[in-house]
Amino acid sequence: MAIKEAPPQARPMTEEADFLTLKGMDHVELWVGNAKQAAFYYQHAFGFTPIAYSGLETGNRKTTSYVMQQGKIRLVLTGAYHPNTELSAHHMMHGDGVKVIALEVPNAAAAYEATTTRGATGLHDVIESEDENGIMRTSAIQIYGDTIHRFVERSGYKGVFMPGYRAIPNADESKNAVGLAAIDHMVGNVELGKMNYWVNFYHQVMGFRQLIHFDDQAISTEYSALMSKVMENGRVKFPINEPAQGKKKSQIEEYLDFYHGPGVQHIALITDDVIRTVSELRRRGVEFLTPPPNAYYDEVIIERLREKNVKVKEDLEEIRKLGILVDADDEGYLLQIFTRPVGDRPTLFFEIIQRRGSRGFGLGNFKALFESIEREQALRGTL
Repeated sequence: MAIKEAPPQARPMTEEADFLTLKGMDHVELWVGNAKQAAFYYQHAFGFTPIAYSGLETGNRKTTSYVMQQGKIRLVLTGAYHPNTELSAHHMMHGDGVKVIALEVPNAAAAYEATTTRGATGLHDVIESEDENGIMRTSAIQIYGDTIHRFVERSGYKGVFMPGYRAIPNADESKNAVGLAAIDHMVGNVELGKMNYWVNFYHQVMGFRQLIHFDDQAISTEYSALMSKVMENGRVKFPINEPAQGKKKSQIEEYLDFYHGPGVQHIALITDDVIRTVSELRRRGVEFLTPPPNAYYDEVIIERLREKNVKVKEDLEEIRKLGILVDADDEGYLLQIFTRPVGDRPTLFFEIIQRRGSRGFGLGNFKALFESIEREQALRGTL
């Protein structure tokens, strides 16, 4: 579907707009090849609890969905029953991936009007759905690739998720959770030359402001590079990446090749105890990128922490053992680690992050992270 050109920039990129109020992330919907098996994986590997279901038993003859929850995170895993559907075609093209980034808003009609009049391609105006738990309103617009934003107005709805879904009985998150609390940010990969287009889109069409800009000098290794800008509206943060010129194929190019277009590269999930969370995830079989060499912990981290006069509360030996990365800035520090891709293709993966004051994105770790990814790319023959 063609995307309308965003209108010219009319205000400073650092200024927030007030025409689109976002209450936060509502849910993220992944279109997958087998929703039941995906739900089992996210439950037993990542600690999510299935709380709602839609499928044949609820009268849905086209798709089946499992709503998985942990803390404030809701993942919806949706699969198709038949081959001649949009979902089946999407999965054939992209593999498992994020289709819907749903944002909670006070008014779905107002959100649709505000964005489409500023240049967004509308997919559908407000749709009302109702059951015994009340009324929910949603609308939707197109963003990069085949990804969409769904605006969700749920103030009049008291059910477990939305009409058309039934609650899964005896769902108890405390039995299975690993400490993941909320979505910290979501990263989109776009084609070469399109980053600024989408930065301008989020700024003018959705009222975001630019928080940080990383150029290819900041994010590079001997072999590859990328450029990234972080867009923010309240608590919602969307970094946008594009490839940059390098000696070899970057991780962004590899993603675009295997996803066959732009899409969500990774979802960052925040925890308040990264050591406990990552230890449990590793025990359950979640695979993480190869940890950096010992020199990273013996020299790089120590020097970085000394420069910023930061003392890490966590055990550095445990951090080293688990392969967790550390970065510090003037506001504090953060700890982060990245999974390997969670599907067959080298596309979607997850970041686990803990913040101790820092609001950054781990700039000091980019080189170590890139080198880890490049080692994985070399094994796949795509570097």
